[in-house]
Amino acid sequence: MTQLHKPDVRKANVCPPCPPTANVWEKLIYWLGIGLGSGLPNRAAGTWGTVGGLVVAIPMLWLGFWGFLAVTIIGCLVGSYICGKTSDLMGVHDDPHIVWDEWVGMWVSLLPILWLHFYDDALLQGHQLSLLLLYFAAFVAFRFFDILKPFPIKWVDKNVSGGFGILIDDILAGLMAGVVLIVFVSVLVTYV
Repeated sequence: MTQLHKPDVRKANVCPPCPPTANVWEKLIYWLGIGLGSGLPNRAAGTWGTVGGLVVAIPMLWLGFWGFLAVTIIGCLVGSYICGKTSDLMGVHDDPHIVWDEWVGMWVSLLPILWLHFYDDALLQGHQLSLLLLYFAAFVAFRFFDILKPFPIKWVDKNVSGGFGILIDDILAGLMAGVVLIVFVSVLVTYV
């Protein structure tokens, strides 16, 4: 299948369909790649995909920090294959409707908050920081880094190809968002 260039994300784009010749395994991978449908909207597919990743993260909280971390690591490990295979099925490199990478990036950005929630809750008690506010802050920080792609994210996005290239820039955006959240919480707890 010929690889077409990535569509302009500033315009509305229709999600390339899964080929009718795809087998059951390929259809499953395709649906995971488009975030179980959260990446289907024609506009802002990455933002909607991130919302989908956040929604999926909520029941993952029942796993505790270590379970959440394990699922995130597994998501990272299989993500390269999922993103690459979905890209091949679509015939487009890094189509904006592939949002498994947004899911994993969102989960990575939530890890510091979950650590505080499960292991340092005393830090948050007595302050007006709610988990809902912190989840929203994680969402905004992740989308900020994913959209603007500061160095080294932009360099990785341009120079690393395949499924790993689709995934790694979002993992980096999640890591940067996590660092911002740690600073955000530290400042608020110290000065508020």
